[in-house]
Amino acid sequence: MSEQNNIQVVQAHLAAFGRGDIDGALAVVAEEVDWQSPVTRTPNDLMPWSAVRRTCAEVGQFFADLSAHAEPEAFEVFAVTAQGDRVVLEGRNRGRARSTGRSYEHDWVMVLTVQDGLIVRARHYYDTADVLAAFV
Repeated sequence: MSEQNNIQVVQAHLAAFGRGDIDGALAVVAEEVDWQSPVTRTPNDLMPWSAVRRTCAEVGQFFADLSAHAEPEAFEVFAVTAQGDRVVLEGRNRGRARSTGRSYEHDWVMVLTVQDGLIVRARHYYDTADVLAAFV
């Protein structure tokens, strides 16, 4: 696929997630995937979404864990860059910890690999200390 097509796959994924359409977001995730949001061991597992996911179903659990604990308030993409099968996104988000009501806000980078119209690898990088502080 072309770089533009890969960008469209990633944009469809993010748009579905933004609408709360998790099935739509998962529709462009491969059945076997290498998905990692910062894998951080926290006291009392305060960030349960922070785990390695290897299947599309496990990515679905990532979204369930994330939404059960964090309430998104803003999600903004600043830049999208594609090279070959990689799409790099830079952005910022803001949310609130459901357990404490405290907010967090940070910049992030995502690196997604797209093959045959499906996301096969995802890495999400952000300041976990910012998020963790909202949960304690």
